[in-house]
Amino acid sequence: MLKEVSAYVKKYHMLSEGDTIVTGVSGGADSVCLLLVLSSLQKEIPFTLLAVHVNHLIRPEAGKDEAFVKILCEKLKVPFFSVKEDVKEVARAKGISAEEAGRQVRYEAFWQILQKEAAQAVRLGRAKIAVAHNLNDRAETMLFHLFRGSGLSGLCSIRPVRKSKDKPDIIRPLLGISRAEIEKFLTGKDMKWCIDHTNEEDTYTRNRIRHHILPYAEAQVAKGAVSNMGRAADILLEAEDFIRQETEKAYKNCLAFDGQGIGLFVDRVSQYHPFLQKQMILFCLEKLISGKKNITAMHAEEAASLFSQSGNRKLSLPYGITVRREYDTVLFEKEEEEAKRLPSEALFIELPLPDGKGSCVSLSFGQIMEVKAFTYEKTINIPQNEYTKWFDYDKIKKPLAVRTRQAGDYLMLKESGFRKSIQDYMVDEKIPRTKRDEILLLTEGEHVLWIMGHRISSYYKISENTKYILQVQLRGGR
Repeated sequence: MLKEVSAYVKKYHMLSEGDTIVTGVSGGADSVCLLLVLSSLQKEIPFTLLAVHVNHLIRPEAGKDEAFVKILCEKLKVPFFSVKEDVKEVARAKGISAEEAGRQVRYEAFWQILQKEAAQAVRLGRAKIAVAHNLNDRAETMLFHLFRGSGLSGLCSIRPVRKSKDKPDIIRPLLGISRAEIEKFLTGKDMKWCIDHTNEEDTYTRNRIRHHILPYAEAQVAKGAVSNMGRAADILLEAEDFIRQETEKAYKNCLAFDGQGIGLFVDRVSQYHPFLQKQMILFCLEKLISGKKNITAMHAEEAASLFSQSGNRKLSLPYGITVRREYDTVLFEKEEEEAKRLPSEALFIELPLPDGKGSCVSLSFGQIMEVKAFTYEKTINIPQNEYTKWFDYDKIKKPLAVRTRQAGDYLMLKESGFRKSIQDYMVDEKIPRTKRDEILLLTEGEHVLWIMGHRISSYYKISENTKYILQVQLRGGR
């Protein structure tokens, strides 16, 4: 048992010397087994182990469970921490199930203990959370997701290691061990455990899968069904990781913009297989929201239709997400971001003296605009950088301003003086309607010198008669 778990831990790089591991110990067989296994593994790998018991204040015998875990931790010389939380009240306040509330409460407790007791490990990325999911849990989760019509990610079931950007990794050392093996291991050590009688009820869907479907599959369909499903989950995990890599490559190739929302080019997306198209859509949705529990394959199908059907249309999804087709782009946005549009109030720019000290102006989203003027030498190449532009300094007669578009704004497309309104320019360039009020303009009155991220007015271009150059450069931000 210990050798098998040790090999599993090494295979998925779960533990390293110097780590701090907090493990949840309810007192049930799985968590007791995990505590014993981790305590034993400390002899191979020097790491710090902390045990946390969360009392949900639901069952009358919960106090006895807490006392049992505390005594066990004292015997093993593992630091013990107890957290009490009224899970039913949390569920009522958040409008979620007691099961989901319990899960949230537990992980929050683990995180709080790590921050308090192992702050340095958290800072160094050496803090992890160990939970006692086993092979049966994995099979139950796979069936649960399959019955609900889940996609590949759901069929992968529980991952051995779940990584997170801003929270500790979650490791599952017992994921390759069946529940029967766990109980046999504990019995062989003459180790008792607590029994949660709610697990014997058929109130929850998972319990019905546990008590009826999996036992029938093992007895009547295929002996070793649970282990076989575990191997299938490993294969599916590899497939999902590969698809994820290909999805990110395709996403980068199809990306029109990524800032205030995400835009994908329709023609580029359409070149990919329909499966990869939907994966890109799910990837976009995942970037906009922290979790995608209520985002399903059906939502991806609906969004995919915007790529195949012409015409400007809009789709509303959970979490306040809107997906809209505008010209040759499909945009993914959170509706609440519409309140964060750039202000129309102008930010005036003081023109620097030629060959003198330049100036900097702070714009939205962390951008800095640097402005300076210098003598034009014809041997210098005009920069082609999208975010650095040169203008004929001597043609600027009024104060410059940075702002969003206003009625009457125009630019010149030819030196001859051909004018075009900013509205017409944006329509002709197929700039999405929802993005037009977000684009910054550098203006002299109603004359637009530069549509940032796009083009400059021909009137202000450098010519043979230019004496001084005004250089405007954007740095940082989005």
